[in-house]
Amino acid sequence: MDSAEIKKWVIFFAGILVAIIIANALSNIIMSYTGITGWVEFLVSFVLYAGLFFGILYLMERFLGIEFFGFNRL
Repeated sequence: MDSAEIKKWVIFFAGILVAIIIANALSNIIMSYTGITGWVEFLVSFVLYAGLFFGILYLMERFLGIEFFGFNRL
């Protein structure tokens, strides 16, 4: 395995980790301000987190030129 391949995988996993951290922080902040509780909080939090996660990945693909799941090929 050459160094370019290793670098590609490191960037891939680092980008995913950054997207997870940012999406989690933003969804927690938004959910804390809404005051929703119970099972509705779980559902809304999950949908919000998923939307933020994939939105952040899309923005990273678009502006940084990193390809995660091929969003730019659509």
